[in-house]
Amino acid sequence: MSGFALAVDVGGTKLEAALVGADGTLVRGSRSRRATGRDATPASLDDAIATVISHALSRLPDDAELVGAGVGSAGPIDRSAGRILPVNMPAARGYALADAVRTTASGLLGRGLPTVFGHDGGALALAESWLGATKEARSSLSIVVSTGVGGGFVVGGAYVPGASGNAGHLGQVRREGGLTLEEIASGPASAAWARTQGWSGSTGEDLARDAAAGDAIARASIERSARAVGEALADAATLVDLDIVAIGGGFSRVSADYVKLVQRALVASAAHEYSRRTRVVRSGLGDEGPLIGAAAFVLR
Repeated sequence: MSGFALAVDVGGTKLEAALVGADGTLVRGSRSRRATGRDATPASLDDAIATVISHALSRLPDDAELVGAGVGSAGPIDRSAGRILPVNMPAARGYALADAVRTTASGLLGRGLPTVFGHDGGALALAESWLGATKEARSSLSIVVSTGVGGGFVVGGAYVPGASGNAGHLGQVRREGGLTLEEIASGPASAAWARTQGWSGSTGEDLARDAAAGDAIARASIERSARAVGEALADAATLVDLDIVAIGGGFSRVSADYVKLVQRALVASAAHEYSRRTRVVRSGLGDEGPLIGAAAFVLR
């Protein structure tokens, strides 16, 4: 499809929007963001959506065709109702995100705008298979390790949303001690665990700095996260027979060898040769991936 899409991505840390062209390129100057956080409410999300969409649409070229809006959100989601049920923003549970984007954009444009809504992990998976690290894969999973942990599948070139739009929501898979993967491996969870071991920092950025400086606890926390992710990916590879897994998200960059640590844990945990062959690579799209993926809901 030709033309441009309005892309909106909503996560536990930020809400952002941009215009994306048919080739997957973000329109220069159209991207902006607002903070979300655990205390986000429907009112604060309404304000953030109005701000970032207004900014994005102000950068639409005069002769451009805006064909629709794509919206990706941290999950779980209710895709059919257009609502979010996020783990990381409990006060926003039930928020009608798709309607909020559609209404805001349509009001600014003076016309209706088709809007497609999905899980942010699915958006990333679609983007990576279109333009990123999984383009040649027969079966792939793309995940984000950041404030939360999420993912999405593309099999045979097609995005797999699942019955409710939540397929690939890897962060809520149970791991050791009954904790979810997100409660073990995300940036905030890793920092919290390190503090229980006597570390004095507070954020993922602090972990990265201290681990690089030789702090044993910070390094152990990073390795614990990567091991949990790798073990969960071994299960996913066994179930879905994956060629490749692409990893993005801010915490995946906490150490230069994070992806290698995940690969090592996957190989050590996988039960069969075919699942041990699954390759783990870094996202090919960096932090633009979720927005490109949200646009891909419309453009692909």
